[in-house]
Amino acid sequence: MRIIHKHPELTAPILGINLGSLGFLADIPVPEIYPSLQDLIKGEFKVLERMMIEGETLDGKKFSAVNDMVVHRAQNPSLVDLSIHVDGHYLNTFSADGIIIATPCGSTAYSLAAGGPILEPGIPALVITPISAHTISNRPIVIRPEVDIQVQFLSEAMPVEVSNDGFSIHRMNSGEVFTVRYSERTFRLISLKSQDYFATLRTKLGWAGKMRA
Repeated sequence: MRIIHKHPELTAPILGINLGSLGFLADIPVPEIYPSLQDLIKGEFKVLERMMIEGETLDGKKFSAVNDMVVHRAQNPSLVDLSIHVDGHYLNTFSADGIIIATPCGSTAYSLAAGGPILEPGIPALVITPISAHTISNRPIVIRPEVDIQVQFLSEAMPVEVSNDGFSIHRMNSGEVFTVRYSERTFRLISLKSQDYFATLRTKLGWAGKMRA
């Protein structure tokens, strides 16, 4: 993920090798590096186009993300109020630690940890997931991607922090609006013939169910 943000000009597809722990975008474990590279050399792969999102500040600064845009309470010691509009239509005001707007790829990242749903990566959709909202009716919502999502910071408090894919990019003051929308830029991911998304999902989430005839 770091390389995508450090070199946004790169358009070459990326082959992810998992040197960490979870890493849904990097599903080749270290022991399988050499056979995977052999498959790559033999052309036994396909290139997947994954959607990205774009965030924009009030002064026109734009940032892109593969996984998610997050507005978080940062140094505020208590919950903050965040108002959400979708294409100008009021959705809700959440008293929460923050809000996550995730792509299908990002649905298995921070959004999943906050209770959001898993989206199959090829589905064109966005997920809005509140973080520790102060209500038992808190529910994430899946929406179509061709909308503008406006997040307004309402609390009279210290600035909140906006991040893209875990990288801090902006501090929002009270009353400020941050807009998230579908990006024309895409993330190109190499999928080897031997890879199976659902097998990766079962393995990384530790699902223990058994297939029965």
